[in-house]
Amino acid sequence: MSRRKPASGGTAAAGSAPARQAVLSRFFQSTGSLKTTAYPPGAALEAARDSDSTAPPASNFPPHVITQSDKSKKRPRQNDGPAKKKAKKVQEKEGGRASVSSGSPEPKKCLRTRSVLKSLEKLKAFCCDSALPQTRVEIEPPHEKFAVLPRCTDFEDITLQRAKNAASSDDVKPQHKTVLDVSHLGSSTRSSEKTSDPKPPNRRTKSMYTPLELQYIEMKQQQRDAILCVECGYKYRFFGEDAEIAARELNIYCHLDHNFMTASIPTHRLFVHVRRLVAKGYKVGVVKQVETAALKAIGDNKSSVFTRKLTALYTKATLIGEDVDPLIKLDDAVNVDEIMTDTSTSFLLCICENKENAKDAKGSVFIGVVGVQPATGEVVFDSFQDSASRAQLETRIVCLQPVELLLPSRLSDQTETLIRRSTAVSVGDDRIRIERMDPMYFEYSHAFQAVAEFYAKDVIDIKDSQGFSNIINLEKPVICCLAAIIRYLKEFNLEKILSKPKNFKQLSSETEFMTINGSALRSLEILQNQTDKKTKGSLFWVLDHTRTSFGRRKLKHWVTQPLLKLREINARLDAVSEVLHSESGVFGHIENHLRKLPDIEKGLCSIYHKKCSTQEFFMIVRSLYQLQTEFQALIPAVNSHVQSDLLQTLILEIPQLLSPVEHYLKILNEHAAKTGDKTELFKDLTDFPLIKKRKDEIKEVVDKIQVHLQEIRKILKNPSAQYVTVSGQEFMIEVKNSAVSCIPSDWVKVGSTKAVSRFHSPFIVENYRHLNQLRERLVLDCSAEWLGFLENFGEHYYFLCKAVYHLATVDCIFSLAKVAKHGNYCRPTVQDERKIIIKSGRHPVIDVLLGEQDQYVPNSTNLSGDSERVMIITGPNMGGKSSYIRQVALITIMAQIGSYVPAEEATIGIVDGIFTRMGAADNIYKGQSTFMEELTDTAEIIRKATSKSLVILDELGRGTSTHDGIAIAYATLEHFIRDVKSLTLFVTHYPPVCELEKCYSQHVGNYHMGFLVNEDDSTQDPDDEELPDFVTFLYQLTRGTAARSYGLNVAKLAEVPGEILRKAANKSKELEALVTMKRNRLKCFANLWKINGAKDLQKWTEEVQMRGAMSCSLPDYNTDDAFEGAVES
Repeated sequence: MSRRKPASGGTAAAGSAPARQAVLSRFFQSTGSLKTTAYPPGAALEAARDSDSTAPPASNFPPHVITQSDKSKKRPRQNDGPAKKKAKKVQEKEGGRASVSSGSPEPKKCLRTRSVLKSLEKLKAFCCDSALPQTRVEIEPPHEKFAVLPRCTDFEDITLQRAKNAASSDDVKPQHKTVLDVSHLGSSTRSSEKTSDPKPPNRRTKSMYTPLELQYIEMKQQQRDAILCVECGYKYRFFGEDAEIAARELNIYCHLDHNFMTASIPTHRLFVHVRRLVAKGYKVGVVKQVETAALKAIGDNKSSVFTRKLTALYTKATLIGEDVDPLIKLDDAVNVDEIMTDTSTSFLLCICENKENAKDAKGSVFIGVVGVQPATGEVVFDSFQDSASRAQLETRIVCLQPVELLLPSRLSDQTETLIRRSTAVSVGDDRIRIERMDPMYFEYSHAFQAVAEFYAKDVIDIKDSQGFSNIINLEKPVICCLAAIIRYLKEFNLEKILSKPKNFKQLSSETEFMTINGSALRSLEILQNQTDKKTKGSLFWVLDHTRTSFGRRKLKHWVTQPLLKLREINARLDAVSEVLHSESGVFGHIENHLRKLPDIEKGLCSIYHKKCSTQEFFMIVRSLYQLQTEFQALIPAVNSHVQSDLLQTLILEIPQLLSPVEHYLKILNEHAAKTGDKTELFKDLTDFPLIKKRKDEIKEVVDKIQVHLQEIRKILKNPSAQYVTVSGQEFMIEVKNSAVSCIPSDWVKVGSTKAVSRFHSPFIVENYRHLNQLRERLVLDCSAEWLGFLENFGEHYYFLCKAVYHLATVDCIFSLAKVAKHGNYCRPTVQDERKIIIKSGRHPVIDVLLGEQDQYVPNSTNLSGDSERVMIITGPNMGGKSSYIRQVALITIMAQIGSYVPAEEATIGIVDGIFTRMGAADNIYKGQSTFMEELTDTAEIIRKATSKSLVILDELGRGTSTHDGIAIAYATLEHFIRDVKSLTLFVTHYPPVCELEKCYSQHVGNYHMGFLVNEDDSTQDPDDEELPDFVTFLYQLTRGTAARSYGLNVAKLAEVPGEILRKAANKSKELEALVTMKRNRLKCFANLWKINGAKDLQKWTEEVQMRGAMSCSLPDYNTDDAFEGAVES
């Protein structure tokens, strides 16, 4: 390419020549004349890309001479041809503006040393400010087209970069653009459209987007609310706004690539990142390549992008499948405790309101709920009338602890408030995901039709018709919830779990389970403590010594749903008692097997949904077969040594229920199952004719290739020639490089090294291609047969689930027995009478937390419906009142679970519900004060409690003034004594409430927590300033009423400053003296009006004067005036 002449503006450019000469002298030494200054092809193109500068005039370059050393480094002559052609094309593009420089003639070759090229690169910045003519085609600057971001997680920088790019390209409009609705793809797409300058369209699609981007846009339009992970070779990629979210949540790098922001993760870490995104509340879709290279090569779309499809969707409640479970290495030494240990519940809860059935009460509504746990197959439903406080709905949410809520787009204000409050307490990775659905899917007419169509197709016999009848007879809001959940789960291919109505369970049954509302579950710390919301410190934590994940989930149900039927309670107690006292080795043998089990319940459900891997299937089936073998061997010992009817039934039924698994285990090839090789998974192909046919075809082609080896040996005249396989390439003929001349010309060279070369003959090329196609078809056929195999196994799902249910029950009984043994518990006597009699009872949680060194002080309880059924408990602050009332409630719950209890003796009458009002906290979401919350809970208890309930009220009325608080507490307690007649524990600091004992002496008793008051004279100041009394807590329940609460002692323990304590003590004494004075005055006047004569009056006066009470307790009151007034009367 010739040197360019300056056209216009040449004078200005020449004026800067001395300056350039000075700069050039730093990099070049004058060694002669330069024969040519033509750019080499690479430099010319690179210079053409630079839109900010043009080449300096040729006259400004100093003369140079190519030295002998430079000549030795130049390229060979044969490589200059293409470069000259390329340079010539560039000249033609520029319209012939460049011409040959005057001076020396243009040589035939364009030479440039490396040092000169580097120097020209350094001079680019210096030359860019020269006012040279525009002699080149303007091309978009690279930094505008590819805005590489400094950091993936610095989103402020991303925003600034986008704004900068947009400002710099406002005047540039794309010449080619495909009309696509990509507004939903996020800011990344929009910003990339703004920053993209004119460029040639994609030849295949005639659009600004690459084929992969178009494919992504199409899939994103169908799944707008999901984060898509798109499989691209050995990694999964995120695009657009998905990439930004992934970068923020996963702490990975994202950058701009073509039109979208993009980020990527390796394929083998997909399950980790999907779980992390799902845990943060996102819906995640996995898009995989569904065609292989060999099949694509012979298909109609061989020149297009790989076909990809959405293969799975995941949320917190639907986290089931191969993509979210790591591939498990099933060695014999594997620790199954570390496999599939996620025991938390994963309920999807759907809520629907029906205001038509609501009563006249303001805010009241009839609610239906359906809860599904796709990972375990559990389905529960319920319908109930709820008040404006939504206490009943809150109880269901607290009990189920859902991870995902399915709601209509509009709910009542009270329900929305509860939803916001319930989801607000979840932080970090435990946030509850909310999915909204169009209200039309919750309309009864639409819902009934959808439910009827879903269940009618499975009606075959009478049993199915009965189940169908039970479904359509459910309450209207339950039907609406069920239809919405069916529609939602169809998106994940998990709707099959709803196909068996006989497995549905009602969540709350007043005839089967004790009622424990949400307030009681929280205040009694049944499932989690109130401090950090963790399991430790709860009743469930104390009782949980289970060995399996499914046993742990069942125990959680037991704790939240104590039994009401005496026969079932005693059956559990008999089973626990036998495990506790049995000397047989049967139970120890069973417990050892339970310890080795994975989460069979979740594994079976994954198989039922046909979303499991071969590794998981083999592990589950092998575990079940081992269980079946072991329990079958234990049958004689169980018949002879186990006396409990419940344990006998559970253990003896398990082998029969697990009998089908042996057949499926024998079919499988263990090695192939462990490695995930579906082509060799089945030992006997009798039941898989398609696989057998495909393998025969493969064998036929392989045999042809092996026969062809004889012909190759003849051609090469080498009778020992063999096929070799290198890096996955098969059937190659390896020949030494010295003997390559004997290879026929039509053979294809596959690879080579310094020593050998490898070839394929035309016959092998054709048949090897066909062989690969057959192998890939075999993989697809095996995958299809694998799904059919899982479908066949799924027919035994409910029988196997029943066996797992029995195992879970056995595990829970073992857990309760272990708790009873280590805690020195006693077996309670459970009766149908209204009584709670506990001798030396202990708080089960505090007893464990304190350990053996600081033993818990036991206390007794004696409540009976026929005699004393109400305990009014007073005493100093921190004296142990709240711990005591919680202790009574927890012991009652444990007894009705079927557990031993922490006491010397216990007789528990069956309680239909436990209702508590404890603690003080406002409700910001509801806009309710502390006192309003207190009275709302109390009103709910008044409506729900019966004569068979246990009611616990802790310091009712403390949120308002003293008079109002005393009045409310007094009236409420009297209502429970006179009208409800429930067993009641009432804690108060109001002495007037204790006077109810006088009115209802047969049913009410006053108690207080014992304490000692120590007065230390040495600590008194000389000025006789009052100090708080030092109180020693005895934590012992004692008959009688405590006159004072000693709140200043708590202030002292809390390290309130001494000056404040002294002032508070003086003020307390002053107020107490004033109250005492008023009481004495009233007493004096009461006695005065009982006087019948002068003699009695004289006696009254002497008594008052002798006590010296008139001067202190009756100030400004004259005895003579009183005497005269009495005489006049």
